[in-house]
Amino acid sequence: MVQPLEALQETPSQTAGPFVHIGTVPTYAGLGGVYETELGRATFLDGARGEIVEISGRVLDGAGGLVRDALFEVWQADADGRYPGQDGADPKVFGWARVCADPESGEWRLRTVKPGRTRRRDGLEQAPHIAVWLIARGVNVGLQTRIYFADEDNGGDPLLARIDPKSRVDTLIAEKTGEGAYRFDIVLQGEGETVFFDM
Repeated sequence: MVQPLEALQETPSQTAGPFVHIGTVPTYAGLGGVYETELGRATFLDGARGEIVEISGRVLDGAGGLVRDALFEVWQADADGRYPGQDGADPKVFGWARVCADPESGEWRLRTVKPGRTRRRDGLEQAPHIAVWLIARGVNVGLQTRIYFADEDNGGDPLLARIDPKSRVDTLIAEKTGEGAYRFDIVLQGEGETVFFDM
């Protein structure tokens, strides 16, 4: 029996607050010994197929200030564009990790396997990307965005094609800064605001 929607009440939202790190990354929060290895510390194991890259950046607020307590989760495919659990997926790629900004510098770093092109269920091909879900103090609802790569062919990506004005697509592109190195800053609001998705 389906319940009428009027009977369900929305759960109130609240900011992540200072406790989000304690619950999700306790070693980072200074509570050593909770886990032998922090959950989500890496997206892959040694021996994973593909190019290993490092993406770094900062999270900035609307005034250009550093958000030093930002934490985000990433999801991605392996180098062949397959997600964990799919046939032929690289067993050494988890495709998921948690990333924390440094509390002093505000810099974050993600070392991962560069993902390959993926196919959606409807057959459309997506450019290599990493999905991001970001939380921080003062962010009431987690923000979803993506990281694409400047040295990949992003033309024809169905999600990027929906962004209007097109000039905002650049806010989702990680710039190559060296061999296997990329830069990607996330701007929460204001000039240069990163595109966020309601997915």
